[in-house]
Amino acid sequence: MNRLATYLSFIRFSHSVFALPFALTGGLLAWRERPFHWTQVAWVIVAMVAARSAAMGFNRLVDARMDALNPRTASREIPRGTMGRAEAAVFVMVSSVVFMFASWRLGPLCAALSPVALAIVFWYSLAKRYTSYTQAFLGLAMAVAPVGGWLGAGGRGGWEPWLLGLAIGLWVGGFDVLYACQDVEFDRAHGLNSIPVRFGIVRSLWISRAMHVAAVAGMAALAWLVPLGPIYLGGVALVAGLLIYEQSLVSVDDLSQVKRAFDLNGWVGILYFVTTGIALYVR
Repeated sequence: MNRLATYLSFIRFSHSVFALPFALTGGLLAWRERPFHWTQVAWVIVAMVAARSAAMGFNRLVDARMDALNPRTASREIPRGTMGRAEAAVFVMVSSVVFMFASWRLGPLCAALSPVALAIVFWYSLAKRYTSYTQAFLGLAMAVAPVGGWLGAGGRGGWEPWLLGLAIGLWVGGFDVLYACQDVEFDRAHGLNSIPVRFGIVRSLWISRAMHVAAVAGMAALAWLVPLGPIYLGGVALVAGLLIYEQSLVSVDDLSQVKRAFDLNGWVGILYFVTTGIALYVR
């Protein structure tokens, strides 16, 4: 059990609530017009958890040296020695294989696209070494979730998953900008790139807010493509309220609440999925 706890901590398993609800929402949108199968639901869940586990493991592996130097991250599993690099590499490979197998079970198109999805989610971990727009690449990686859920559920045409993917990418990029503000001085000292490093904390907070406004607008615009009704728009309004509260916790003079603001995002995905499901199937 101790080893299981180490693995769950290594990949921050509880943070799966960020991506998984949106993958399932993509599935819900596709199932409006296509046969529903519980096996699809199961394989979508397996695929998303495996992909996120592989991405997080890869991130911890390639960032291990920097994590050891940063006081905020020095207690992570590889720096403190509770998991070796070889063990982490095996974990990433196994998770990647599980993801590709689950994608194959969801159909030939998902199987063909699975290496592309892995490349996207792995690239985020390397982006900080080459570009200031690291947070945008995390947004791209998370935008894959609703599109993947849509394809896994049998969806093939339509703008719904792409609009939702754009909204999710902006939401995730916005909160990752906030999160990156904690490490501005460390990143500058060690030659790492991010939006806060390039633009400073003041402008980065406004960039984060603008991304969250655009994310809410994208979610609301989905109701124009799909007749989702007032229940859905009420859910979007609640999401907007959560994001306003999240932004209120962080200021240029006080970054002490960044972790608290970050954790609020877990409720965004759950709230959005539940209200979308009710709007689609219970009205």
